[in-house]
Amino acid sequence: MASTLISATAVPKTFDAQSTASGTKLVILDCRFQLGDSLAGRRAYDAGHVPGAHYADLERDLSSPVVRGVTGRHPLPDPEKLSRTLRGWGVCSDSRVIAYDDAAGAMAARLWWLLRWLGHDDVFVCDGGYQAWLAIGGQPTPVVPEPELGDFEPRLRSELVVTSEQVAQRSSEALLLDARARERYRGEVEPIDAIPGHIPGAICVPFAENLAGPVFADREHLSQRYRDIVNNTPAENVIVYCGSGVTACHDILAAEHGGLGLFRLYAGSYSEWIVDPSRAVSAGDSE
Repeated sequence: MASTLISATAVPKTFDAQSTASGTKLVILDCRFQLGDSLAGRRAYDAGHVPGAHYADLERDLSSPVVRGVTGRHPLPDPEKLSRTLRGWGVCSDSRVIAYDDAAGAMAARLWWLLRWLGHDDVFVCDGGYQAWLAIGGQPTPVVPEPELGDFEPRLRSELVVTSEQVAQRSSEALLLDARARERYRGEVEPIDAIPGHIPGAICVPFAENLAGPVFADREHLSQRYRDIVNNTPAENVIVYCGSGVTACHDILAAEHGGLGLFRLYAGSYSEWIVDPSRAVSAGDSE
């Protein structure tokens, strides 16, 4: 079974349990982040976090700088730079990585996908996140762990990423899924991007509908959800996007958890699509 979700019970509650049962080195990464307040996640981390966890900042660590008029809001990080950062967090080739956030996996899924992109499969998202860990008696600490040096080396899976040109030129066999909320897909509201609507031909698959309350829905439900949507389309022919390539990873994680394989990511997503005025945009419920 693919590495996807893991229970909060697998996350150490205190400093005295920093390895898995098998003795594999465990690296925990705190991915808390708030769009609109880029320092909120760091403040939350500094106030208290899982013992031994390093802070993974969405914009500093898990994205490249925005190039106005060229990229979307969260371009993919440079693979070599991200790999150096991962080594600085102590990630080794045989490490188990657990990512958590306080947003039902919306941010942690980005780190999960990035590690899969870099060729590291032993990576999980804590189901229920920081809140679930606190609920089982986790004891937060403000102590920042000492820097470590891992031996992680990337094995880039470039085929997992789709460009704007590939989206525009996709074949009739390819499916394009939009992970944003339905009202954004329809163009009824647009709180962030300059042009409301969606990429023509996309199917609306809101990431929030992967959830059952604060945790992911069960595997059987997710399997049925995505099988109904993709209708036997192979995983390599399914492309997922969102506003900036972050919450799309939530859909990719959910589908993988449901056993459908690893969908591809249009990393630039809608915020990149609309920087080129020649690219068409649709609105309403029509694909």
